Amino acid sequence: MNEKIIILDFGSPTTQLIGRKIRELNTYCEIVPYNKFPHDDKTVKGVILSGSPLSVNDPHTFKTDLSAIRSHYPVMGICYGAQLIAQSSGGEISQSSSRKYGHARLRVSDHSDALLGNLPQDSQVWLSLSDTIIRLPENFRMIASTEEVEIAAYKVDDEPTWGVQFHPESPHTEQGTQILDNFLTICECQKNWTPESFIESTIKQLKEQLGDDKVILALSGGVDSSVTAVLLNKAIGNNLTCVFVDHGLLRKNEFEKVLADYRDMGLNVIGVDAKERFYKALKGVTDPEKKRKIIGKGFIDVFEEEAHKLKDIKWLAQGTIYPDIIESLSITGTTIKSHHNVGGLPEKMNLKLCEPLRLLFKDEVRRIGLALGMKPQIIFRHPFPGPGLGIRILGEITPEKVRIVQDADDIFISALRAANLYDKVWQAGAILLPVQSVGTMGGKRTYENTIALRAVTSIDAMTADWAHLPYEFLAKVSNEIIRKVKGVNRVVYDISSKPPATIEWE
Repeated sequence: MNEKIIILDFGSPTTQLIGRKIRELNTYCEIVPYNKFPHDDKTVKGVILSGSPLSVNDPHTFKTDLSAIRSHYPVMGICYGAQLIAQSSGGEISQSSSRKYGHARLRVSDHSDALLGNLPQDSQVWLSLSDTIIRLPENFRMIASTEEVEIAAYKVDDEPTWGVQFHPESPHTEQGTQILDNFLTICECQKNWTPESFIESTIKQLKEQLGDDKVILALSGGVDSSVTAVLLNKAIGNNLTCVFVDHGLLRKNEFEKVLADYRDMGLNVIGVDAKERFYKALKGVTDPEKKRKIIGKGFIDVFEEEAHKLKDIKWLAQGTIYPDIIESLSITGTTIKSHHNVGGLPEKMNLKLCEPLRLLFKDEVRRIGLALGMKPQIIFRHPFPGPGLGIRILGEITPEKVRIVQDADDIFISALRAANLYDKVWQAGAILLPVQSVGTMGGKRTYENTIALRAVTSIDAMTADWAHLPYEFLAKVSNEIIRKVKGVNRVVYDISSKPPATIEWE
């Protein structure tokens, strides 16, 4: 990676979206906290300042010295970032009489400007402002406006610094991608960061990093760990050992299917059947967090036992991706979401960490997987929780309950695929509720279990909407589950969005 854009994060919920948009323009970028600019990094080509939920007039807000940055790189401030640049140069920022939120029409006043000059005279942008710039510093000039915001964009004279009081990263901003692309052109970026270039450079780096050392990797069946395995296999071959653990809470026949897929890819993989061990540990446990901890500890114990059977292992590989890194540490330095990967193992087992995907977003991981020639069913699998069906069985986990939810889930997922709906939802599954109800089947009274079907649409799982599946499809699935899954006489569909609900039930 010989060039990059730095995005200084001031806490905006759309900061990751800025990064994804830049990556989609074949340019590498990194998101760093507002006060952690890498001044010694010679590969930086330009800087973007993100928005923020805070006000620049708040005495406790996030601020940083921009003088060294502005004197060395092209800079674009977005919303809060634009206001911070203006305020630090003597401009005036004031609270708006009403919050500016939603669509607006952008009118460009300077068609010679390098950032906005090639945009249409009038285009839609997305506003989200509580403060606004009411007076620019002397050497700043307005280059665009909207009806709601007079100074919608500005340029600093004799300096490659711009500010926009709208969100070019938002899909609601019609020319947003063009604006970001213009900024990359200003920064003289080559725009040559592609899946193929990433694969080539990463395999080279892995060979140099690992040499002849041996590496162990816990496979989950998901895209992140799978792509990690294929990259490492190309770099070090059989010096990589993969471990795939069946904790008895996978989807129906998934252990056998995924294990076969991995072996077809030429991976050195060990399959461990630990179902009875997990069922025994979970017997009588109903609390969701206790179940998660038991499953997590059990997985670590099994993985550690398998690792100790091998000799001379020096590295632990993980499928950590960029959102894990960003979300695990907020810009204030506090943990907001711990990594979902195998915590604690490196210290306990005295292993060094290898995380070749740690700077990629989920959609980029999928692009890398496709470029590696991996099977689409692995690349585009729905996300599946680490505790598996253990958090889709509400209450105590038993082998019989696992059988019920596996059968119902298999019918649901198979039906989604058959109806060409699988790729239109982010995640789907069946949940076994601790609810029994009266029914009638074959002329006889029944008193059996209830299955809830859950399907959501999302981009990154931070927010999600319930998938509006056709009524005819849901009716067909319901009938098939009730007819074929012994122990179920009622099926319901979850129409809750996130927030306020979560995607999983536990």
